[in-house]
Amino acid sequence: MSSGTSNSKGDIAANFDAITGRIQETARKWERQATAVDLIAVSKRQPVSAIEAALAHGHRHFGENRVQEAQEKWPDLKSRYTDIELHLIGPLQTNKAKDAVALFDVIQTIDRPKLARILAKEMTAAGRNLPVYIQVNTGKEPQKAGIFPEDADAFITECREDLGLNVIGLMCIPPVEEQPAPHFALLGKIAARNGLTRLSMGMSADFETAVQFGATAVRVGTALFGTRSDP
Repeated sequence: MSSGTSNSKGDIAANFDAITGRIQETARKWERQATAVDLIAVSKRQPVSAIEAALAHGHRHFGENRVQEAQEKWPDLKSRYTDIELHLIGPLQTNKAKDAVALFDVIQTIDRPKLARILAKEMTAAGRNLPVYIQVNTGKEPQKAGIFPEDADAFITECREDLGLNVIGLMCIPPVEEQPAPHFALLGKIAARNGLTRLSMGMSADFETAVQFGATAVRVGTALFGTRSDP
């Protein structure tokens, strides 16, 4: 795996192969199918050249944190690669909901009732029924977005039954200073009792643990593209 800020085509291809291999190895260890785990390449603050290297390597599933940044990079790429699946994996402000519905294919960060209502309205207006994830704040961190675990069941029901959203799974970001396994296990329990089969959890530092605990999507950026020197 490359280190530093290297984003050469060869390095990125090697990184994708290495991460894919680790996902496959972990899946075998825990008697899971590696094909059930979607690698979401997090391309925030990465140049288009790095994304194009991943596309040339055959990768098609990407995640962006900010609507405005995604608007600058992805419309042209999506016009040239029509099978791209673009996930919004960062906080979404309600005034960006319309733009998010127009650009993204999956929204992973529905974290509050007001946003859910506005997204439902914008999807209806656009004639799109995007698959969405509910973000659960498993660590109940005040500075972090997400529904608290004890409120998740009611919120999932509201999104599905009252708003008609296509809720396919749950997403979480465990506290940095805590072991991720209990948070991944908790997310899995909430999903199971609500009949949800998709779990977006795990990033560069802990995606193998996430695969162990049932992740169906892992969000990996630095380990694929290298770190960025700019803020």
